Amino acid sequence: MNTLLKKMMVALLALGIGQAAWADDALNVGEVAQKEMLQLAEAGDAELQFSLGVMYEHGEGVRQDYVEAVRWYRKAAEQGDAEAQYNLGVMYEQGKGVRQDYVEAVRWYRKAAEQGDSDAQYNLGGMYYGGKGVRQDYAKAMQWYRKAAEQGDTYAQISLGLMYEKGQGVRQNYKEAINLYRKAAEQGESIAQHNLGVMYKKGQGVRQDYAKAVRWYRKAAEQGQAESQYNLGLMYEEGQGVPKNRKVAKEWYKKACDNGLQQSCDAYRTLD
Repeated sequence: MNTLLKKMMVALLALGIGQAAWADDALNVGEVAQKEMLQLAEAGDAELQFSLGVMYEHGEGVRQDYVEAVRWYRKAAEQGDAEAQYNLGVMYEQGKGVRQDYVEAVRWYRKAAEQGDSDAQYNLGGMYYGGKGVRQDYAKAMQWYRKAAEQGDTYAQISLGLMYEKGQGVRQNYKEAINLYRKAAEQGESIAQHNLGVMYKKGQGVRQDYAKAVRWYRKAAEQGQAESQYNLGLMYEEGQGVPKNRKVAKEWYKKACDNGLQQSCDAYRTLD
């Protein structure tokens, strides 16, 4: 049973409506609970306010309405609900239901981030990295990326890894970049897998190892990562880390070409 349905049932119970009135399917529960859920939310239930925001944002059980989503997120956010604060920040950043306002986005991301919300920490890091709504500050970007990365956020691990690889806001450190990419790669993130492949091929932060480069390229390529598909094709064409095989190289070039990578289309044609 999804979380929203559970909250609807809580709303019914709070109003003294028994389980027999729910019926067994979600549609009936939704029909019975909608009015009661609204009443509880209007009365100040932050969790239900947040849930209503999600419903309106995504059009789940109601007509999609970003303005209404913002209204409910704001009610919950003003009560300190971190998820609502984060979502409200997203709405401001993207201009959904409100005029786009990076300063407001930063304000709400910060409130959620300071409560430990890793998504908000990552987004706040991104705002500092890009100078959106705040003065660009790589050190603060790293600070917030690190907080999210330490909670296992793979995008934060990748972003932090990129900053170490490029030497942005910190002294360039390929080994630290490798460590961060590996954490995200082992959780299945194709971008991190690709980046690890590149580092192993170039010997940056690790001993150059074509076989390991192939291994990581393959993991990313099998998830549809076009750059890894192309690089894997190169490895097969050149016989680096794998036996030289023009047929297999061509197959990987074709996959990357089909995914829109023009240089792979060119490489594919050269093997015809």
